[in-house]
Amino acid sequence: MKTVDKLSENILDKLSIDFLRNQVLKNAYGNNDTVIAGMDPRILLLWYLFFGLVPWFVNDLPFLVGCFLLVVITTILAQVAGLVLFLFGLGVFSQTGYLLVVTLLFGGDASAIAPLFMLTLKVATVSLASVTVFSGMDPDKLANGLMWYGCPERLSFSISYAYRMLPILMEEFQNILLSYRLRGNPPEHESLQGKIKYLIYQIKVIIHSFYPLMLNTAKRSRTTVEVLEIKGYRYAAVNKEVKKIKLSSMKVSNNDLLFLSVSFLWIAITILISTLI
Repeated sequence: MKTVDKLSENILDKLSIDFLRNQVLKNAYGNNDTVIAGMDPRILLLWYLFFGLVPWFVNDLPFLVGCFLLVVITTILAQVAGLVLFLFGLGVFSQTGYLLVVTLLFGGDASAIAPLFMLTLKVATVSLASVTVFSGMDPDKLANGLMWYGCPERLSFSISYAYRMLPILMEEFQNILLSYRLRGNPPEHESLQGKIKYLIYQIKVIIHSFYPLMLNTAKRSRTTVEVLEIKGYRYAAVNKEVKKIKLSSMKVSNNDLLFLSVSFLWIAITILISTLI
């Protein structure tokens, strides 16, 4: 019993707001020294366009397996945060993985399992490609890459700004929860019934925290917008000279060309194996 209690305490400690915030910050800003982060954002977006769309239109199993193995390697190179990988696994299982389990439990044969396995491979490949690309680019690189491809300036800025708002949201949420804990009187959670009541109490606190969270975030967002207006953001977003200066930092290096070449060679070998089989 003591071992179970100690394990539950360790799990609760790891699932704290500080841990979640650190994982979010690491995934958005902490991967600048990886191989993927050093690449040009235009190359990464082009690579993602292939692996995010093509698997949906292909039903060849060797090709899908090859794409999946490649994105697994790129995910390792991107050094993705553990929380993101956990959410990836949970998301894939909740969408398609449980169907495989249910099919096996209720007597399904290979003819029913094969299409589900193929669908799972598609979802996993596209998801890992997204994780690789968006974990390897900070908000500025992502916005610059989208702007270079002709996306509206406000759209690219909105995506970059959403990245920057994540830490603020986590910080505000933590402050609100702490204020509720200071003012609240949580039930005792020694017994099983007490733990259930304590869980319900925590859920109620989280629900009550959403309105002040949105209100405080909106106040801080308004301040940010006013600062951007003072600095002339709208004029800079439509001025061609400013845009040219902003995008001049992007350069395609030999590593980018090598990455594309290896990816193309891998896909070519996969198609060849699929043809031979």
